[in-house]
Amino acid sequence: MRLAAWSLIRSRSALGAKFRRLRSRLGAPKAITAMAHTLARLVYRMLKFGQQYVDQGIEYYEAKYRQQQLHWTAKQAAALNMQLVPLPELGI
Repeated sequence: MRLAAWSLIRSRSALGAKFRRLRSRLGAPKAITAMAHTLARLVYRMLKFGQQYVDQGIEYYEAKYRQQQLHWTAKQAAALNMQLVPLPELGI
């Protein structure tokens, strides 16, 4: 599983994007272990329930991650008694 996790470094999939993000945050050894664990869980679910893995794509992962960041930032702002105000779209 660790070899499969390491091969995700150049993958253009959601799993590849997750691996690269973990690698930049945790370092390569911990990211490889974390992704090997993720892959093991995916394989287990596929074998147990007979489902196929459907890759959502890197765009889906990036959009999901951005929403998580926005939610976390809003939560942090609320903890500091602040409010986030979106900027108006620039009509260039």
